Parts: sequence; C-alpha cells; structure tokens
Amino acid sequence: MMNHSPRPRTLSQLSEAVNHRLTLYALAASSAGLGLLSSAQPAEAKIIYTKTHQAIGLHHPYKLDLNHDGIMDFLIQETQSGSMGFKIDKLATKEPKGNAVEGYPNYSRRYAAALKKGMPIGGRQRFVSQGRFGQEMALVQQSDTVFYKYYGPWINTTNGYLGLKFKIQGKTHYGWARLSVIHQGFKLTAILTGFAYETIPNKTIIAGNIKGKNEAEVQPATLGHLARGASAIPAWRMKLVSATTH
Repeated sequence: MMNHSPRPRTLSQLSEAVNHRLTLYALAASSAGLGLLSSAQPAEAKIIYTKTHQAIGLHHPYKLDLNHDGIMDFLIQETQSGSMGFKIDKLATKEPKGNAVEGYPNYSRRYAAALKKGMPIGGRQRFVSQGRFGQEMALVQQSDTVFYKYYGPWINTTNGYLGLKFKIQGKTHYGWARLSVIHQGFKLTAILTGFAYETIPNKTIIAGNIKGKNEAEVQPATLGHLARGASAIPAWRMKLVSATTH
C-alpha cells in the first residue's frame, strides 16, 4: 500500500497566513510603542516671567499681580508712623487671605526673607501671612536726636527675592519677586525689577528662574523591542532632561 505525503500548501495559502501574522505583529508593536512613548512624556513646567522697573516708596505702593488676572496678589509699600520725637519708616508686604510670603526666622517680628538666587520656593519652605503690620522687609527707627536704627533682612539688599505663595482659582502656586532696597537716612526705597510664577499648582520654583521646562529624550526602539511590549521598557534608554535657564 502506497503512503501519500501531505499535500503542500499553495503559495496563496502561505501568503495569507504570513500576512495575517504580520498584521497582528504590527498592531501589537504599534500599540506597545505608543504606550511607551506616552508614558515617557512628563508634565511640562512653564514659568511666566515679567520684567519691570518699579520704584516703591512712601507715596508709591505697588500692587503685585503675578499672573496678570487683574487681582492683586501682594501689596508692597512703605509707611511711616510715630510721635513725640520717635518715628518709624517701614517697608512691608501685605496680601489677601490665602496668600503668603516666605518668612525670615525672628522671634519678635514677622520678617519677609530676602532670598538669594537659586533658592527653592515651595511647599517645604516656611511662609508667613496676615501679620498685624504685614510682613516687614526693612525698618528704620529715628529718635529725636536724629539717631537711626535699621532692622530687617532687606536693608541694603541688591537683587534679593521674595518667596511668594498665592492662589489661582483656589489652587496654590509659587513665585518670586526680585527687589533691591536702599536707605537714605529716614527713608527706604525699593526697586522691583521682575517677578515670575510657576503655572503648575504646588510645583516648586527656583528664585531667579525665568524659564522652566522638562523634556523627554527617548532613543528609537527596534521593532523587536516594540513587539515585546512592556517587557522591553528597560531596553529603551530614556533620559529626562531638565533644561532651566536663569
């Protein structure tokens, strides 16, 4: 009895099977690749910076509107008080309820800190608000003998930074304002040269930063990596680059 060998598949049958497998392979690879690419993209941080030059003095308070929405976020002003040969000249900040400035540790007064460029401003820092006399930056006392005493971290400060915490539609944002403060006898003058804020709620900003951006650089994966899906993630060389311009 003669044995019959299996009938060979035709070329059309082979082509149909291969095409079907290739289609499934391509779909799986595309799905895996898109998933990996989307998971590699971080949230983009954006800092809004405003350059200015404003003199703040006794009759020239400044209403700081960090995000230009027409709502005052902080008031920076110079005031004078006193009687009977004893006078006080003071530079201070005030703010609506819910906003605050980064504080300077002092047991007797609520001073606003004069931060240096590069210092963080965020949730880990100490903020003060709603002080009885506002948050003092600098203060001059004058006696009837024309003797001056100077107090506060902002006396003769060049390009110091106010650390700011404020609300946008109920969410907390952080920012900074850059000022220089000089005194001439019984007189304090502040020059505001710029301010900025971080658009992402609760995200720390660095004093002096005027741009902030996160970029993901992903090296192209091979078709084999894509086909293996999630198991191929370690094989992808991903690098997060934080590009910050001061």
